[in-house]
Amino acid sequence: MSGATIENKSTLVYFGDDSFAYAGRHVHEDEMRVHTHSFVEVAIVAGGRGVHHSLNGRQALEVGDTVLLRPGVWHGYEECRGLELYNFCFSAELLRRELAWTRDDPLLGHLLWTGPYAERRRGILSTHLGGPERAACFAHLDALAALRSRPVHLHRADQIAQVVLALGCVARAVGADVRSEPQHPAVVEVMRRIESDPARNWTLAELSDGLHLAPGYLVRRFKSVTGLPPVAFLARHRVELAAEMLLHTDRTVRAIAESVGWPDQNYFARRFRAHYGLTATDYRTRFTSGKAIGSPVATDDP
Repeated sequence: MSGATIENKSTLVYFGDDSFAYAGRHVHEDEMRVHTHSFVEVAIVAGGRGVHHSLNGRQALEVGDTVLLRPGVWHGYEECRGLELYNFCFSAELLRRELAWTRDDPLLGHLLWTGPYAERRRGILSTHLGGPERAACFAHLDALAALRSRPVHLHRADQIAQVVLALGCVARAVGADVRSEPQHPAVVEVMRRIESDPARNWTLAELSDGLHLAPGYLVRRFKSVTGLPPVAFLARHRVELAAEMLLHTDRTVRAIAESVGWPDQNYFARRFRAHYGLTATDYRTRFTSGKAIGSPVATDDP
């Protein structure tokens, strides 16, 4: 594998052209400045201590603490004293394509798709890995890291397999605190419909069409799984897509708002700020020019 797997541009972290998955250990002293990324990241504390800083506030970290972040979420670390993190990341494209089946899995579906949004978590899900589960997870991450020296076209399946196995360790830890019954197929189908055409002006009747469920019942089932009604879930998906375009394209904020289904720029601004605590313009400026970011902004999701 040639090239840089993980690249940094000011406060934006992203994959190079050579990779879609990454695992590696990093030690931080003092602080790691607030940054964002356009992939799914899981950070597991392997040693030392520190404080995780995100839109959800500040969380003191100890060995075994684990944080999953959806694409576009900003975060950083403070008061680090030999804080050793084992990070593993994979692209949003991989999640939406090869790993789309995880929506149907009770544990992985919660870990990757619904849990980070439930209970106003804003794309962040935290858990704790005990010693045996942590050792098993690290073994899979070591195997993933070893594959960095192998040609991607020959070992893509191996990399995906190690990502899934590592995610399974984290999902089991999270699953101890959540229900494990299979997700209702109608909920999964609605998620697929939303993600296949996020710019569409979806109505509840259209989302429930052909599912043989009354719209009100569908809302209750969907909310019991995701913590959100379908229209709010659509809004979350739209702001993630908008964040990715803000970071990686030169399109205007107005054009991005229209492309995700919000032609009213003022409404788009309110929804984006409610999710990330920043306006779309501030988000782009701070994470593509290296400016520092202050404390989280208290917001209430509509």
